[in-house]
Amino acid sequence: MQENENEIEESAVSRVYELGYLLVPTISEQDLPVVFGNLKELVASLGGVSVSDEMPKMIQLAYKMVKVVSNVRNKWNTAYFGWVKFTMDSDKVLELKKKLDLDPNFIRFLILKTVKENTIATKRFVGRDNVHKRPSVKKDENEVVVPINKEEIDKEIDAMVAA
Repeated sequence: MQENENEIEESAVSRVYELGYLLVPTISEQDLPVVFGNLKELVASLGGVSVSDEMPKMIQLAYKMVKVVSNVRNKWNTAYFGWVKFTMDSDKVLELKKKLDLDPNFIRFLILKTVKENTIATKRFVGRDNVHKRPSVKKDENEVVVPINKEEIDKEIDAMVAA
């Protein structure tokens, strides 16, 4: 009897997840907090505890996204992007996914296992101009620059080739 209880406890392990999502741009600015609040309530109703989150913000999409809602094919170039980090029993995550799949406000979403610590990477800029440049060599102040004599170089090359 005790073994079955341990198996049940192990299958319902609480883990940290992050839900990243895109909402349809047709949601008005006034209704956006309501949709965001409903998402957080859905997570809480399934036993999830919010760790951190960010209010959705309008972004330009890299490519046109399509979602069929009520047999109508919708295409969007912009969307509201947001995320929520929460802890939840691992057996409830599938139920959350099913409910989000049915919600017409979501274009796409992704649920990932993560950690409670802040994992936001700092932005690092690597310019494309610097990719193919050679590293600069520092010149010594006492170094004397000698002009190149093409005739002497040609003579040395001929001497090396002849040898």
